[in-house]
Amino acid sequence: MNTPLTISHYVPDGSGPPLRPDITVGERLRQVVAEVPDRTAMVEGIHTGGRRWTYAELLADAERCAHMLLDHFTPGERVGVWAHNLPEWVILEYGAALAGITLVTLNPSLQRNEAAYVLGQSRSSGVFVVPEVRGNPVAQLAQDIQPDLPDLRHILRLDRMGDLMAAAGTHALPTVGPDDPVQVQYTSGTTGFPKGVVLRHRGVVNNAMVWADRVEVPDGASWICPMPLFHTGGCVMAVLGSLDRRATMVLMPMFEPGLFLELLERERGQMAGAVPTMLIAAMEHPDFATRDLSSWTSVVSGGAQVPEALVRKIESTLGVNFTIVYGQTECSPVLTNTFPSDTAEDKGLTVGPPVPHTEVKIVDPATLETVPVGEQGELWARGYFTMIEY
Repeated sequence: MNTPLTISHYVPDGSGPPLRPDITVGERLRQVVAEVPDRTAMVEGIHTGGRRWTYAELLADAERCAHMLLDHFTPGERVGVWAHNLPEWVILEYGAALAGITLVTLNPSLQRNEAAYVLGQSRSSGVFVVPEVRGNPVAQLAQDIQPDLPDLRHILRLDRMGDLMAAAGTHALPTVGPDDPVQVQYTSGTTGFPKGVVLRHRGVVNNAMVWADRVEVPDGASWICPMPLFHTGGCVMAVLGSLDRRATMVLMPMFEPGLFLELLERERGQMAGAVPTMLIAAMEHPDFATRDLSSWTSVVSGGAQVPEALVRKIESTLGVNFTIVYGQTECSPVLTNTFPSDTAEDKGLTVGPPVPHTEVKIVDPATLETVPVGEQGELWARGYFTMIEY
């Protein structure tokens, strides 16, 4: 008689690099600056004239940003950012972390009532905006909703943040702890209003580290980022993942397949994170056949199932190692990822094993019992990465 194989406990993965239990976002930035101050940290990924920052320059701007924030806010307050991808977005992410300010990220496509809910429910004291994003009048919408939000004292222009930083006073930066809140990410789940997920410093820094290790990003890689920064796929996996790998992040304002291919060629991109529709659009673009993509070795995708046939097409057409990621915002966000060496079948049919230092089990939500291997259930996870609260 064959007895179904069951697992009655969390299955841990303790491999990979050791965790940094006392780390913060600002401390990790300072560590990397001490190691590679003159390495290029960030490139503005536009067609011409894109700005560039070394790691030393990025830290200097982040510290100026922190002082600017402390002109307007006190440590522990929450500040929104309602904009598309800009280098100033990344500088604000680091500056807020250094200032003990919790960053509240808003999708730039949000409309008036949606943004009012996020800013009001999070009790944000301010919000950084741009004039518009793809026709959405973000700055005007922020002005329109401010009278209804008593906590919202300041509306500041992200695209003019350099002027604000230049005029900033000098403040003693606060002591920030590893379990202090770093971001509030709004996630809808399946029902109801979006929930504000409060993430901690050590959760996002360590999650970016173990994930970048799993997908084998080399030290100093050129990393093309088309993912939106308001999502953890951008502001954690790309921003903090590239930081951990002391890489050069090439930040696209938003995804456009022709620009994506141009940047891969011009910046000798090695790594990119992109959802399947982005990769298909790139392969179908007229410039695909003429661009030199020989430097591109790795791509990570998720957000939708990637069938085995598409895995094979991407790997054979692009000549890259393709891996599949799975996670949720509440877990900072990565829980599992396939290995670059996995078969196309495994990549198409699974989301890989847990990333290091992650415990998971699959449970029947009706009985709360662990299901036999091979049966469907609800994935439960625990570890350093869990959110502080909703």
